[in-house]
Order: sequence, then C-alpha cells, then structure tokens
Amino acid sequence: MDAIRSAEYARALYAAHGDRAEAEAAQKEQHCKAMGNLDEAESWQAVRRAIRQMRGANQS
Repeated sequence: MDAIRSAEYARALYAAHGDRAEAEAAQKEQHCKAMGNLDEAESWQAVRRAIRQMRGANQS
C-alpha cells in the first residue's frame, strides 16, 4: 500500500473509530504478522503511523 492510500485509509478508520482506530490498526498488524503476511502487516503499520500523526501528541 502506498503512502497516499495508507493516509486515506487511516483517515477513514479514524473517522469511523475515533481514538480506537490506532488500536484497531495495531490488532490487524499483529494478526497479519501471526499469519505470516508481512507485506500486509507493514501496510497496517503505515496506517497506524498515519493515525498517530493525525491524533497528535499525547497530553498530560
């Protein structure tokens, strides 16, 4: 998945799931790794990074 598609997917996932979106992407990434699908796991990792950027820094 290229960077543009990752960002688009991240935006859609964040719009649908809010703050839970990053956890969803992390679960999908781990599932793909467990199934041996490393290419798809890398795609989910990119989606997760994009979601983290959208959310911004954690506040204390």
